[in-house]
Amino acid sequence: MFIDWERREVHAKLVYYGPPLGGKTTNVQEIHRRLPSNVRSDLVSIKTKQDRTLFFDFMQMELNRIHGLKPKFKLYTVPGQVYYKATRKLALEHMDGVIFVADSSINRLPANRTSLDEIEEYLEKTEKRFHDFPFVLQCNKQDLRHAVEPDLIARFLGLESAVTIPAVAQDGIGTVESLKSLIGQVIKTLRKAH
Repeated sequence: MFIDWERREVHAKLVYYGPPLGGKTTNVQEIHRRLPSNVRSDLVSIKTKQDRTLFFDFMQMELNRIHGLKPKFKLYTVPGQVYYKATRKLALEHMDGVIFVADSSINRLPANRTSLDEIEEYLEKTEKRFHDFPFVLQCNKQDLRHAVEPDLIARFLGLESAVTIPAVAQDGIGTVESLKSLIGQVIKTLRKAH
């Protein structure tokens, strides 16, 4: 987190992370669509010809003041494709919280595990761990016929203690709840620090 004392602003970076085609961009698009324009920026997306995230999606949102500071949350998604690993690591730098968007399809469990391993590897290098870091496990695509239940996904990923939220991002289900939960955790971290 970065605090601009002159402007009385606190800036936090929140990252949507997960396997390819898991729903990261859809989450941010839904948040953008639901927020009033006076509290959010434009949504910036850099995509391939196949409409896949190439570098990242980005938007900023503001909340009411907390302890006299104006919170500004920068929301990023990362590309899920394997060959963008360096880009994903770059997006994780200086992050203040993660919404891990797991694909609930049973055949995507290994892809979820691979993506989670990347975050764990990054956090280890920065001496942070999931249990003391703002983190939400969003189990997206719960509308699929063979969707795995959120508690089973959490167990498979070893995230039983994480806040776990079922979602169908394309219908807006669970998107706001995931973000609110993460922001609450980040604000709690801010309050502890000051």
